[in-house]
Amino acid sequence: MSLKEQITEDMKAAMRAKDSERLGTIRLLISAITMKQKEVDDRVELDDAMVVAIVDKLIKQRKDSIEAFTKAERMDLADKESAELKVLQAYLPARLSAEEVTAEVKAIVAELGATGPGDMGKVMGAVKTRLAGKADMGMVSAAVKAALAG
Repeated sequence: MSLKEQITEDMKAAMRAKDSERLGTIRLLISAITMKQKEVDDRVELDDAMVVAIVDKLIKQRKDSIEAFTKAERMDLADKESAELKVLQAYLPARLSAEEVTAEVKAIVAELGATGPGDMGKVMGAVKTRLAGKADMGMVSAAVKAALAG
């Protein structure tokens, strides 16, 4: 079963269970997937990698919102965003640990022959294609900076 099919099945289960918070978040995710217009305009079925990229983007938005609401002392809204974040994280594949990310980054730096901070763009391009959906890009960016600085 593809990730998109799993999301649809989870939506049906949330409807049956009358779980309105989970249902709302899943509908938001489905909307984001179809709003990309890829399926409509290009008549293409999104694969799991594309769906994971959309989920990643929504998770980043939730994290930013939680931070902003916490600073503004709006815990009611931060709690709502946290609940949505938990639902969305269920659709991500297992993430790489910090050690695994560091090892992957070092291998890519060695492959490309990158020597310093000037090669950051080239390394990040290669890292993004290899680790997309597998690791938090904030952690990846920090690992690339560390690898190029040392």
